[in-house]
Amino acid sequence: MNQVMDVLMKRRSVRAYEERQIPEEVRAEILKATLRAPTAGNLMLYSILEITDQGMKDKLAITCDKQPFIARAPMVWIFLADYQRWEDYFAACGVEELCTRKGMRMDRPLEGALFLACCDALIAAQNAAIAAESFGIGSCYIGDIMEQYETHKEMLNLPQYVFPICMLVFGYPTRQQMERDYTPRFDEKFILFENQYRRLEKAEFDEMYAERHGRLPTGKAWKGITNVGQATYLRKFSADFSVEMRRSVHEYLKEWMK
Repeated sequence: MNQVMDVLMKRRSVRAYEERQIPEEVRAEILKATLRAPTAGNLMLYSILEITDQGMKDKLAITCDKQPFIARAPMVWIFLADYQRWEDYFAACGVEELCTRKGMRMDRPLEGALFLACCDALIAAQNAAIAAESFGIGSCYIGDIMEQYETHKEMLNLPQYVFPICMLVFGYPTRQQMERDYTPRFDEKFILFENQYRRLEKAEFDEMYAERHGRLPTGKAWKGITNVGQATYLRKFSADFSVEMRRSVHEYLKEWMK
């Protein structure tokens, strides 16, 4: 196994950190690797917010589904799908006037632009996560930054064509975090298909979720739950944070598309 594979296979989400800062020279290397991430047409349709204000970290720890470790993370980066920079540059370059002279309609960024910008931002974020891991620095993705549209839009000063697709928090993991068991992944036969998508049969689902079935939650709140699908739906898809995320993302989309 080469060094890159070793880093990839050892990486895990880290939510508890030692009380030490990330050296500036290491931060600079992580950023350098982040900015070398693949990007659509070399457009770099993303921006990064580095949150250094402790008050903002404290607030994000609450607005992002009440996760206190966010406030304790030495480094917090929010990755933004950003088409606003190109829209502003087009305005500065007189692109709309050019289109008028040529009898063309100047199109505004719609869903395709948003999805492409989200891809750019997430690819850059993964570069950051792996680069950090190579320096012994743990990280954790926070998708909850997509929640609380009104609060985050104001707090982060987000214009129309900017969407916070994910947040990454970084820090040196505690010993307990380093010794924690790795979470299992599904077997490749359930994930990798050749040429065309294939829907799974019930027997395949039974095999796919067998290990997780053995760890079904117990207790009064889970009475009557008989399988992983039911438990996952209640714990994730119908949970309060998921309801809020759907509402919030819908509001972001309305703003983007208006």
